[in-house]
Amino acid sequence: MTQSISTNQSATSATAVLRQHAEQQYAEELAELVKTDTRQRPPNWSLSPWAVRTYLMGARLENGFVITPKYIGNPRLIEIAVATLATDRALLLYGVPGTAKSWVSEHLAAAITGDSTLLIQGTAGTDENAIRYGWNYARLLAEGPSPAALVVSPMMHAMETGKLARIEELTRIPSEVQDTLITILSEKTLPVPELNTEVQAHKGFNVIATANNRDKGVNELSSALMRRFNTVVLPLPNTLAEEVDIVDRRVASLGRALELPVEKPALEEIRRVVTIFRELRSGVTLDGKTKLKSPSGTLSTAEAISVVNSGLAMAGYYGDGELHAPDLAAGLTGAIVKDPVQDRVVWLEYLQTVARERDGWKDLYRACNEVL
Repeated sequence: MTQSISTNQSATSATAVLRQHAEQQYAEELAELVKTDTRQRPPNWSLSPWAVRTYLMGARLENGFVITPKYIGNPRLIEIAVATLATDRALLLYGVPGTAKSWVSEHLAAAITGDSTLLIQGTAGTDENAIRYGWNYARLLAEGPSPAALVVSPMMHAMETGKLARIEELTRIPSEVQDTLITILSEKTLPVPELNTEVQAHKGFNVIATANNRDKGVNELSSALMRRFNTVVLPLPNTLAEEVDIVDRRVASLGRALELPVEKPALEEIRRVVTIFRELRSGVTLDGKTKLKSPSGTLSTAEAISVVNSGLAMAGYYGDGELHAPDLAAGLTGAIVKDPVQDRVVWLEYLQTVARERDGWKDLYRACNEVL
């Protein structure tokens, strides 16, 4: 009876979680790949490099099972990332904010080791303890340094178990803390001088770090540390269709998780949001006829997803359940106008010169002007 109650509680808690880890959300796909994957696997990997690529890029397996794409873009970049993790070099995913660096990092860890939770979040306040290890100070004072008083970090746990450790926003971490990684990455060992011992990395251990170019110059990596990483730059989507597809898939996934009472958004509404973002990013309209000023923000694919998702919430709770221009207007304006003076001018100019003159965009033009 106790076991039955525990199982039911686990099932209930899993469905109540706002955001499942990748290995939980896509457990069926991973299990199917494990069953069909007959290729050679590096030590302690759950899947072969071929299967990891298949999991990230999507495919139909020989038995008819469909693996959904997690990354839409150049497959060669994923192949380089996976191949890097099979060597002794760590992987640095680099690019502008919102190019799916964290998303790719999580799914790589889920596919390779079945555990994407060994995460260190980089901030200006991240100290060496977050990367190396900490202490239970109550036990430390009572017993002195001992294994029982040691607080294992995600990095140490990854080394002990032969898994992947993830470091988010590496360039946000102070330089002297970043250099803690040099010994770990070069010697594959973590000294614990207080206990006169060390933790040696098991086969399968590696590190995936992310960094964005907006933080370039904040805490740049030393040349010694950069040599330990193989850098893969994740670009913004190449085409309008590719970016629309990404936004459509992610919005559908988030909508199911949030249980929004709204119809699936029409591709045309997503296409309008993505078109605005791409034109303002590039400083020219898609037809190349009109030059535009660019706002101070990034206007990434991730922000487009957020705008559409916010619009769906407006439509579901305050509208008729279908996504319309007025539902998107506030989110669009908030994403574009980061600087209330400079960006407001850029957005007004776009509305007057592009949106007002474009066929079928009058509703969006009026709705955005109302919230400005």
